Amino acid sequence: MVTVNRIRRVVIVGGGTAGWMAAAAMSRFFNDGQRTITLIESDAIGTVGVGEATIPPIRNFNAMLDISENEFLRATRGTYKLGIEFVNWGKRGDRYFHPFGTYGQDFHGIQFHHLFLREYARGHSPGEIGEFSMSTMAARSGRFARPAAGAKSLVSQIAYAYQFDASLYAAFLRNLAERQQVRRKEGRITDVRRDGETGDIHSVRLEDGSEVEGDLFIDCSGFRGLLIEDALETGYEDWSHWLPMDRAIAVPTASPGPPEPYTRSTAHSAGWQWRIPLQHRTGNGHVFSSNFMEEDEARDTLLANLDGEPLQDPRTLFFNTGMRRKAWNHNVVSLGLSSGFIEPLESTSIHLIQNGIARLFALFPDNPISPLERDEYNRGMRELYEDVRDFIILHYKATQRGDSEFWRYVRDMEVPDSLARKMELWRLHGRVFRENAELFTAPSWIAVMLGQNIWPDAYDAIADTLDEAKIAAAMRQMRDAYRDTAARLPSHEEFLRQSGGWHDAPPPAFTPQAAAR
Repeated sequence: MVTVNRIRRVVIVGGGTAGWMAAAAMSRFFNDGQRTITLIESDAIGTVGVGEATIPPIRNFNAMLDISENEFLRATRGTYKLGIEFVNWGKRGDRYFHPFGTYGQDFHGIQFHHLFLREYARGHSPGEIGEFSMSTMAARSGRFARPAAGAKSLVSQIAYAYQFDASLYAAFLRNLAERQQVRRKEGRITDVRRDGETGDIHSVRLEDGSEVEGDLFIDCSGFRGLLIEDALETGYEDWSHWLPMDRAIAVPTASPGPPEPYTRSTAHSAGWQWRIPLQHRTGNGHVFSSNFMEEDEARDTLLANLDGEPLQDPRTLFFNTGMRRKAWNHNVVSLGLSSGFIEPLESTSIHLIQNGIARLFALFPDNPISPLERDEYNRGMRELYEDVRDFIILHYKATQRGDSEFWRYVRDMEVPDSLARKMELWRLHGRVFRENAELFTAPSWIAVMLGQNIWPDAYDAIADTLDEAKIAAAMRQMRDAYRDTAARLPSHEEFLRQSGGWHDAPPPAFTPQAAAR
């Protein structure tokens, strides 16, 4: 009979969004009375919120935890998100929308965007591709509705995520986790003890002299990486030569009006500005490169482009784009900022945490930990980080801007071979191939390529097998249907109120943690 030595003591170091996501998920599935889950955090150490804007997979995470969507939105003062509007990215004055969901309808297995490209090649402009997206058309009119499962209506094509207060989300998950028997221990870690034989972390000592032992440690200690880096010296892979942004100045403002169901990203001379509308305020920030812009100028740029009254003084966050050489080293799994950082241009920060948790569950180890399972985790996390990295780099590389030293640098830089191959495949015949389990699907790549004026030299020849007149007529009908359907939807705020997701109480007191994206 085989004897299995189970992991019994899980210790999460650090709270914030990453720590409490891990604690809530871990206690949901491993709360069997045979394991203890302890989260250590110090109220004296501030946390950096890693995301107020998200992408659709977060809905799966919340559903996994059996969280009511309306309860979650009320608790976090959340809003719905249909995509991201990009301003000034291809050229100054340009504006396009990266929607969640699909474009149009494929015909006989031929992808819609090839038929769209064929219409342009024939000199019959079908409009812009966003007019064939339900999420785009709803966002532009400030409207929203949940997609109905199995319905034939175009509303069923809506895909969405959320915009919320990250500090309130962490508090919401903390409440859930503690109800599920997670033990929170207050205190600052002063020492880390390692096993002299294996090199694994044995325990952490707190400033009050107490010691917490564990079999598996989850490092959610932020950029510092208290366990994964300070203790284990894992190493960090720097990607700043491709993504030179290393600062973000954040400031919340009062809401100027009803919240829009989308995030906005506006490019400036050495970076970009985010705008995230919540129920009770608007999150704003300016991500920039200190190699190309001084901090005072970056702050002035941000303050000059706000559309609401600031609720506090701006604060500066420092970061270095890249990832740990190993997300899992010895018996420590890093999540969130301790694992790596990719600027929040496409709102992927919380998804990287979510995916790390899901991957850990799929490979949850016994004791001793198998190097094979650990290596598989690291391989998968590296693939995900590199996929996201390439998609973010695309936004900078696919530009015609040359009005500043920064834009000339990113426009002309060499990019990873994996991205160069994708861009060349698009340039030749408008082809996009999703490899392995890439996060961003073809519509996302199409949105950025066309939105930033990167048109292919030709469309796929298979599109010529369909009758031109019939397809042109079908596309006109389709475009009108998207427009008319969007016009009939309730306003975003109206939907939130009617569905029970709106919180009518006064907004919570503002905390610095809530300012960070």
